Amino acid sequence: MKSIYLAGGCFWGVQKFFDQFEGVLSTETGYANGSGKAPSYLEVCGGSGHAEAVRVDYDGTKITLTQLLTYFFMVIDPLAVNRQGNDVGIQYRTGIYYTDDSQLAEIQAVCRLEAEKIGKPLAVEVKPLENFFTAEEYHQKYLDKNPTGYCHIPYQYFSIGAEADRKKLKENQALRQRIGDLAFEVTQHAATEIPFTGKYDYFFEKGLYVDVVSGEPLFSSEDKFDSGCGWPAFSKPVTGTAVNETIDISHGMVRTEVRSSQADSHLGHAFNDGPAELGGMRYCINSAALRFIPYDELEEQGYGEYRKLFPQS
Repeated sequence: MKSIYLAGGCFWGVQKFFDQFEGVLSTETGYANGSGKAPSYLEVCGGSGHAEAVRVDYDGTKITLTQLLTYFFMVIDPLAVNRQGNDVGIQYRTGIYYTDDSQLAEIQAVCRLEAEKIGKPLAVEVKPLENFFTAEEYHQKYLDKNPTGYCHIPYQYFSIGAEADRKKLKENQALRQRIGDLAFEVTQHAATEIPFTGKYDYFFEKGLYVDVVSGEPLFSSEDKFDSGCGWPAFSKPVTGTAVNETIDISHGMVRTEVRSSQADSHLGHAFNDGPAELGGMRYCINSAALRFIPYDELEEQGYGEYRKLFPQS
């Protein structure tokens, strides 16, 4: 779980807005980056120096910080100083406050892009979080408790997440139909096919293996070997950027998950118990995540540049 603190005017609407998105785990309204003493709402309105802000806790595997900040800029006026909508005062300034320095580059990239779109410097603060005090209980989920309450954010913006969910559902249905149930569960939900059942387990024809979802090149038959594990095994991907590797702690184990770099499809796992003469790695990959392109069809199917991976007779 990661967190980001966003000040975008009255926190009632900002909280309601971010609660709708898949990947947002929880939100809390509060007062950020003012004096070190916990203020009351009246003190904030009286000029304590705090900004009305919302802590957004999110799952970075489901929604990225860039996506969150892109949504944030949809509902603020980034040029306004100490004002959003009809609300005026220092507590209504806009700001992005972080607690993890690794987030800064991503925040700056989004802000730079927004400034380029507008053609003017932004009035949005980007600072480390100095403090955050939880607001009074009646300020939490205020618009859920008071559906007709005031909000500077247009109410139609509160259905963006539902529309995105419907679009994703439609896309997923189309993908499942195109690649099949097993391939969908493997690539999208990190399922694992039963060992020794995959069509590429004991299969050694000359050719290229690509992502069944996107068609991006992943592995070559030149690097395939029989590991006896029940799944296709490769000593390396076709390039150093063909796959991404992340730590997987599911099922009570610590493993290295392998995903395609473009489509982010789950492929399998990597282990360091491969043949030493091949580099020592074993990329254990689900057959269902792959599509095989025979060597003689590489040119015809648009993969001609990969012929160079194979010895020429």
